[in-house]
Amino acid sequence: MVHVAREEGHDNDEVTVVATFRQASLPAKTLLTGAFINRLGAFLNIFLVLFLTSRDYSDGQAAFALGVYGGGAIVGVLLGGALSIRLGARNASVVSMVGASVPLAAILYLPSFGLILVAVALVSMAGQLYRPASATLLSDLTPANRQVMIFAMYRFGLNLGVTVAPLFGFALYNLAGHSYALVFWVEAAVALCYATLAWVTLPPRSAEPGAAGRDANPEAGEEGGEGERVGRGGYRAMIRDRRYMMYLTAIFFFGVVYVQYLSTLPLDVKDSGVAIFWYTLAVSLNGFIVIAFELLMTKYAQAWSQRLTMAWALVLVGVGVGMYGLPLGPAVILLGTLVWSVGEILGGPATTAYPVVAGPARLKSHYIAGFHFAWSLGAAVGPVVGGWLFIRFGHGVWPVLTVGSALSIVLVLLSVRDRPTTPPAGGDADSTDTSTRAAAGPG
Repeated sequence: MVHVAREEGHDNDEVTVVATFRQASLPAKTLLTGAFINRLGAFLNIFLVLFLTSRDYSDGQAAFALGVYGGGAIVGVLLGGALSIRLGARNASVVSMVGASVPLAAILYLPSFGLILVAVALVSMAGQLYRPASATLLSDLTPANRQVMIFAMYRFGLNLGVTVAPLFGFALYNLAGHSYALVFWVEAAVALCYATLAWVTLPPRSAEPGAAGRDANPEAGEEGGEGERVGRGGYRAMIRDRRYMMYLTAIFFFGVVYVQYLSTLPLDVKDSGVAIFWYTLAVSLNGFIVIAFELLMTKYAQAWSQRLTMAWALVLVGVGVGMYGLPLGPAVILLGTLVWSVGEILGGPATTAYPVVAGPARLKSHYIAGFHFAWSLGAAVGPVVGGWLFIRFGHGVWPVLTVGSALSIVLVLLSVRDRPTTPPAGGDADSTDTSTRAAAGPG
């Protein structure tokens, strides 16, 4: 049994990146490192289309396979949330990584498109199983006053891995003589390496759900009985939480709007006759801002109201995306991207960590999985919605898309409640560690 982190002796410490990492436990450091390792080796979704077209499959088949990959990831997150309590972070990580590595290597040798689709679905589904359990354990191992920073560090590892992965994969592609064999084999090997690291360093089980503090959400009550404490009916209980469902709806609309810079913006850039260089520079600008400044921003924003921080972040995202509706040119593309990127680094940690305290402690993994599901669904639906609107309205698509941002702002203001970060008077420190940990700002 792993005991949740105690805050004694750290309540008055300055919450910095160095202090948070230095005082984190070995399992927490493994989870942070794993976020980077897994993203660094995530080549399949980057090179899948190129791999399939190199095998003489059509563009339509390649696009469909990419859609299957996205669908498998959504299913994997939901399954991971349901299984996380039974498996724990260590077992979930091992099952996830081993389950993804085998079909990943097999893709290179499968003789038909149908079998490749099955393998792609298995890779994406298995590759997401560990995420809810890992996020839950990371939360359990971190004191309340460091929740915001630890999730900002988790996001930093993900974003850094996403940024480096295409370059690393391209280097492997060239090293193998313009072959994808080394790309996929290295990704499978990376998954197995993390499975080994997780097995050695992570505890067998996380803290007993609900035992570490049920004042995370007193309004949530104790319905569900012992069965729900081990995961039965967890999603049904989450769906009955109307506030949290409003929050997930806000995250869905946020995902729909956010993904437009990858789907609709390049269409508009091409249609407007602007050099594609400015689009690629804007994408690079976003990556640089997130990697260089999100942790610094979090150092200050973690003490702000979580609810208002998220709302202002969504305002910036909506304004930045809406700026693309001005006469399109290099300055508009770069300035719009700069504005919504600031919104991303302001509110990204908050939206990521809020599920930790949104519901009962025993359902934390289900709430985390619900968040990832809503975000992934928005990111999957967004390109379809944006493409249809672009066909219908052309450059006028951007003011229409800001309606999604407006809806997400209203829903966040109605649904999010700030949480206290200190134990109630006379309370036991252990009884509040898991229940109040992400209260003071973006998580």
